[in-house]
Amino acid sequence: MLKNLLLPIFILLISQTLFAQEEYVKPGQTIAKDAAPGMKVKLLNETGKGHKEYLVVFNRGDDILSGLTAFAEKNNIGFAHFTGLGAVSSARLGCYDRDKQMYHIIPVKGQAETVSFIGNIATFNGKPTVHVHMAVAQSDGLVRGGHLFNAIVWPTLEIVVTVEPLSIYKKKENDTGFALTDPDLTQ
Repeated sequence: MLKNLLLPIFILLISQTLFAQEEYVKPGQTIAKDAAPGMKVKLLNETGKGHKEYLVVFNRGDDILSGLTAFAEKNNIGFAHFTGLGAVSSARLGCYDRDKQMYHIIPVKGQAETVSFIGNIATFNGKPTVHVHMAVAQSDGLVRGGHLFNAIVWPTLEIVVTVEPLSIYKKKENDTGFALTDPDLTQ
């Protein structure tokens, strides 16, 4: 009886592995607009030398990249760095595959705690560009991480953003299509 059950289970597992669709995307992405309606912002500190520190809090259902991009545009941020903590109900992270010259998407389905959230905002093509790396842990302790493509907050994500008094610029690299930070650029 046990042999009769094991063979179909084995075949099912093998077929799921063989036919699983891997998702790959090219660098550069379109950021959703107005997809963080619950986001709140508070200026924590401002020095006379142009440094500012903000608390940016996301609520249930908010899209992180949409909100951070809107925040950066509204506040004309030329360069900033940030860290955060909270949780998400889903995410799409990525790791660059050099052979394919594309990001391999790592889906996170279901509730996950944010165990690392770091990034920066720099200027590319005259606009603030948000760059985030994130790691999340699910209920079994499995941690997944990478470049953030999309994440939906649940119940909250709290980010401290430090804005510097100057702009740092990015330029597109021809080989990969990445917009890379170049501290020598003046525009």
